[in-house]
Amino acid sequence: MRRHSPSPLLPSLAIALNALIWGLSWWPLHQLQARGLHPLWATVLMYSVPVLAMLLWRRWPLKLLLERADLWWLMLAAGLTNTCFNWAVTVGDVIRVVILFYLMPVWAVLLSWWWLGERPTLMAAVRVVVALAGVTLVMQPEGTNWADWRFPWPSSLADVLALLGGLFFAATNVLLNRTADTPPESRVYAMFIGGIVLGTATAATALATGQLGVSPLPPLAFGWMALVVVFSMGFVISNTALQYGSARLSAHTMSLIMLLEVLFAAVSAAAMGTAQLTMQVFVGGALVMSAALMAAISSH
Repeated sequence: MRRHSPSPLLPSLAIALNALIWGLSWWPLHQLQARGLHPLWATVLMYSVPVLAMLLWRRWPLKLLLERADLWWLMLAAGLTNTCFNWAVTVGDVIRVVILFYLMPVWAVLLSWWWLGERPTLMAAVRVVVALAGVTLVMQPEGTNWADWRFPWPSSLADVLALLGGLFFAATNVLLNRTADTPPESRVYAMFIGGIVLGTATAATALATGQLGVSPLPPLAFGWMALVVVFSMGFVISNTALQYGSARLSAHTMSLIMLLEVLFAAVSAAAMGTAQLTMQVFVGGALVMSAALMAAISSH
């Protein structure tokens, strides 16, 4: 049973902290890439640090992970979410990637229909239309005439990764609900080990094909090793905050607060000159966020 805190301030701040860390995560990934560490390897290493620490602390949640098939699915979904998102923000425009990543209303409707047998309601269809209208705006080349607009097919690797990351993120949320009867430590193990396994598998595949420009690990250097450790600690804090807040807040409140991630990412990327917030992207992003807000409010 979900425990509601008498005062929602601390849980709300915890979820906001989680959104802040994720919203700023593009920066250390860019820094690591500048030091020769590809984001796929960065993903593997940043989750290896806390997993090794957890193994030294307590191992019984790992046994439960081996016994529960739904935790394996959570491991797969969470690992693909992190792999796709971390790669996307280093090869594409940060604001565009985050907006496409948060195409949650569409994926939520489709996954609920497929997995739970819930037929889309009229309001769900409206949310899908609003979200797709926003994506159409975001994915059109800047300055395109109305007559030349096209269906918003992904036009780059970053677009594909962002869309897939959002899909797997929606699946992760569904699986977190389905595994709510398991101890939090087992879910954390599943999500962190997923980042290691899927990051390694993706990097190895890219290396084998030799087509995606993924380089081997760079020589050991204090610069990127120290940054990986700091990055890992940031995600441990983020996950701890998420576990604390999610146990004390309703789902719709969490969804509303987590949308701050888009704001944190957009403002920081624009301020540091790594992304451009054009009017077209602003309006498209506003439509996508409106659909997400509608979904959060309707769930309440």
